[in-house]
Amino acid sequence: MDNKDNISEQRKDYKARKLTMSELKENPIEQFKLWLDQAVNTGMPEPTAMNLATYSPHDGLSSRMVLLKSVCERGFVFYTNYDSRKAQDIAHYSNVALCFWWGMLERQVRIEGKVERVSDQENDNYFASRPRGSQIGAIASKQSSVMNTYKELREQVGAVEEQYKDLVVIPRPGFWGGYRVMSTAIEFWQGRPSRLHDRLKYNKETNGDWTIERLSP
Repeated sequence: MDNKDNISEQRKDYKARKLTMSELKENPIEQFKLWLDQAVNTGMPEPTAMNLATYSPHDGLSSRMVLLKSVCERGFVFYTNYDSRKAQDIAHYSNVALCFWWGMLERQVRIEGKVERVSDQENDNYFASRPRGSQIGAIASKQSSVMNTYKELREQVGAVEEQYKDLVVIPRPGFWGGYRVMSTAIEFWQGRPSRLHDRLKYNKETNGDWTIERLSP
């Protein structure tokens, strides 16, 4: 087998940056916003994409990519169908994990925490900000359910378009909304040469303060 086709031979030595304890902000949310801004400024595709890992006693572990839509001291927010697989998992077990990968910066951020639903007002505001096509798609799609053909989905979209054709404002369906991941641990990973990566982890204490520790790569 040619080396270029052998995945065991695929590797990259990370040399662009380092991460020291002294340069970290005291608050991990501020540190995350800094790194997110830098990722956005590179022009890389989908810098807000994050892997969401969930668990349920019946189906076990599951993961998928979702988009971060807001972040503040309260947590990291994404939106979905409340009848979806991820939502059903969260209903059984509210602890989740998030992971961002920003390859152009040789960086990863891992987040662990507990999930809560965002308020109806937040849901309504964000749903109203979405393009009309995305609103219609959210209503038409029975997310995670089995369907026979793509034509079936197109027919559902057509039916929703017809239903709301005379309305300027489409109301948010009750089965669609957001979740907030309230972080208890956030790890910032910076790639370094020879796989001797920098890993600095914030842990949230019971009094709400954050402590920082360096982890072995």
